[in-house]
Amino acid sequence: MIKNLHVLVIGGGAAGLTAAIAAGRNGAKVTIIEKLDRVGKKILATGNGRCNFTNINMDLKFFHGENVRFAQGILQSFDVEQTISFFEYLGIAHKIEEGGKVFPMSDQAASVLDVLRYEIEELDIKEQCNSEVVSIQAKDKGFKLILKDKQTIEGDKVILTTGGKASPQLGSDGNGYLLAKSLGHRVIETIPALVQLKLKAPFLKALKGVKFIGEAAIIGEESILRKEAGEILFTDYGISGPPILQLSRKAAEGLKNKKKLYIQLDMFPHLQWEELLEMLQIRLGYQPQKALDFSFIGLLNKRLIPVVLKEAGIKNPQKKCETISIDEIEKIVDQLKQWRIEIVDTQSWRNAQTTAGGLDVEDIDAKTMESKLIPGLYFAGEIVDIDGDCGGFNLQWAWSSGYIAGEAATLL
Repeated sequence: MIKNLHVLVIGGGAAGLTAAIAAGRNGAKVTIIEKLDRVGKKILATGNGRCNFTNINMDLKFFHGENVRFAQGILQSFDVEQTISFFEYLGIAHKIEEGGKVFPMSDQAASVLDVLRYEIEELDIKEQCNSEVVSIQAKDKGFKLILKDKQTIEGDKVILTTGGKASPQLGSDGNGYLLAKSLGHRVIETIPALVQLKLKAPFLKALKGVKFIGEAAIIGEESILRKEAGEILFTDYGISGPPILQLSRKAAEGLKNKKKLYIQLDMFPHLQWEELLEMLQIRLGYQPQKALDFSFIGLLNKRLIPVVLKEAGIKNPQKKCETISIDEIEKIVDQLKQWRIEIVDTQSWRNAQTTAGGLDVEDIDAKTMESKLIPGLYFAGEIVDIDGDCGGFNLQWAWSSGYIAGEAATLL
């Protein structure tokens, strides 16, 4: 390590805090420059406040980007086992839940931030909050940062971990891209990911708050682009829930390319089409004098019934079950198994959990996260064109890329 090395970390999120700790452990003097009034605010919002900090089923298939293979070496260099050990040493006992999701035993994201900040204090790392960097100047030796208030900070190495554009209220507003571009770095166009979808349908207000366990697929040009299962939630603007968030990147990508896309819902994924048809025929035959809409009570959410029947083309939902034709029953089955609704947009950056797109990895060293254009400049986390699915994958990328960048910045 260079003697008296000063590392400047711009951005105090998951990647920035990990980078600072890695550099501090290697003996560097470290300063974290954070725009908000305190570091780690976005960590507090992860995992619905519980911080799903990694996933034991780590695999490159859960990540995305123009060149997703770039992430492989970094994820292996500081892997899930090392991440769990890193936090175990800091005091985070962990537990594994459905889908391999790893949470702190305390079920509190605040626990994760607390132990990271304790380690930062122990390493005598300086936190400079309420400080926004507006310019990075590369000098013959080291860097000079210019802040919004005209203050300047000088250091030997810079690690840029300002995040992407998702959740700007938590500090990431895309400013890091401007800083990187000013130094010659290219940016892959950014789109919101892990975000709710807006739909084109007249019945959304009537279904607001209705949940069901089912399957959702993104349909484009009659082909299924991706499919996910779990709890799905109707909203007054469209649709939400974990499966929808997983699908949202594909939707945002398609919409950016002006493609017509649909969400296709299957409310009975455990039944084949023919099985559901047979079940409905038997159900409607139990009490042939009963009104059709009332015959679905106990099978579907009450608010779903009139909407499903109307969308299936049933003009009189109160007519008796005995008057229903096989053709009408088949249309209802189609509606329950293949309900298509046009996607018109995603929710805003404010609602997005992560950013798809970002700094082109072709300009970044895949082993050290160092810029190939500016020696001594490093990147980590969401600012880079690597993003993951729900389930702890984005945080793992933050920890891995942050730790590797922090270590590499302290080496000759």
